[in-house]
Amino acid sequence: MNNENRSSFTGKLGFVLAAAGSAVGLGNIWRFPYLAAKYGGGIFLLVYILLALTFGFALMTAEIAIGRKTGLSAIGAFRVLNKKYTFIGYLASIVPIIILPYYSVIGGWVMKYMWAFISGNVAATANDAYFGGFISNPTEPICWFLLFIGITAIVVLCGVEKGIEKVSKIMMPVLVVLSIFIAIYSVTAPGAFEGVLYYILPDFSKFSATTVLAAMGQLFYSMSLSMGIMITYGSYMKKDVNLESSVKQIELFDTGIAFLAGLMIIPAVFAFSGGSPESLGKGPSLMFVTLPKVFESMTGGTFIGIAFFVLVLFAALTSSISLMETVVSIVCDKFKMGRKLSCLLVFVGAVLLGLPSTLGYSVWSEVKLIGMQFLDFFDFISNSVIMPIVAFFTCVFVGYVLKPKVLIDEVESSATFKRKKLFEVVIKYLAPICIVLILVSSILDAFGIFKI
Repeated sequence: MNNENRSSFTGKLGFVLAAAGSAVGLGNIWRFPYLAAKYGGGIFLLVYILLALTFGFALMTAEIAIGRKTGLSAIGAFRVLNKKYTFIGYLASIVPIIILPYYSVIGGWVMKYMWAFISGNVAATANDAYFGGFISNPTEPICWFLLFIGITAIVVLCGVEKGIEKVSKIMMPVLVVLSIFIAIYSVTAPGAFEGVLYYILPDFSKFSATTVLAAMGQLFYSMSLSMGIMITYGSYMKKDVNLESSVKQIELFDTGIAFLAGLMIIPAVFAFSGGSPESLGKGPSLMFVTLPKVFESMTGGTFIGIAFFVLVLFAALTSSISLMETVVSIVCDKFKMGRKLSCLLVFVGAVLLGLPSTLGYSVWSEVKLIGMQFLDFFDFISNSVIMPIVAFFTCVFVGYVLKPKVLIDEVESSATFKRKKLFEVVIKYLAPICIVLILVSSILDAFGIFKI
């Protein structure tokens, strides 16, 4: 069933770094610290780690195993396994098509801020009006967006081994080193220790159902699940690579960077605000409004700010590369096109789809979709609606149609599957229930009925 002519990673290291690069993105760096601060710090961290070791492990293993078994991207993979369930592949493929354009818009914002810090405009970025003034400009954000997505396209154009793998082997180690360096600097800043304790010590009095739902939603968002990405990367994985071990290492990278992001941001903001977890804004307000003020107030803040935005840029690029590669792979498989033409078509399509997200804060700011600006709507429909639906159907398909044994055999073709019982129980029973809860709570949250 495996496609012998398909591109592949050179080995386990290349696969793990590329897949970890996909998982490590903006969700780890701006969403995880905000949620951790909001939902009790240490207790949220503990719940997240437990879910990553169970829920996340099972879903990621299933997707990578599907990709390696079939040697195809999402649509082709589900079609080969059971033609009646090809629709799951189509649904999964819609997600990166929606996310890539608006994610690249945000990637452009990151590049803008990195340049502002490099060029010495730290004080300007700390001004409350700076971010709003930038995104409301109809031309400058488009230029940064085009630069970001252009870099992404060049890497994807170079292919799996010479592009994605080579870039991941450079970016991921640098990202880890920068994360550790900034985290150490942050936790040793005056007044930061209270934030460190809040973040790492579980307070069980703050445990609630919403803590679990928020952690599950973040796990889903963070690990590149239900986007077709892990299926695509799995299709590039060699048969002799230990699949279970690779998944554990990807989770270690992803959870480790999320943990370090919390250490980078929560203690620093605590010190800046005098110990208020509520001072961490959500999403763009944290990254582009709160943190520049924190960096300006720190000794050596310009240097730390440069290092931070370089780190965020690398995280954004590794994720955007995986998103574009997934769409390119789908086009190649579905329409039998070469990589160059597929990449060009995907690039042009992503640019056109990205324009509403960037212009939605300027000339199209009055246009709303169910009360949301374009970027917020695309984020909601992909992350909060389609991804949980894909995950639910994937679990049902693997658990009751394909049967877990088929994927267990695929995992065991390279090594003993030590956690196969856990995999089977989570896929068949626990994950479907959790996913339905995530879907319902996310939709209720979006319409202000139940706040996560």
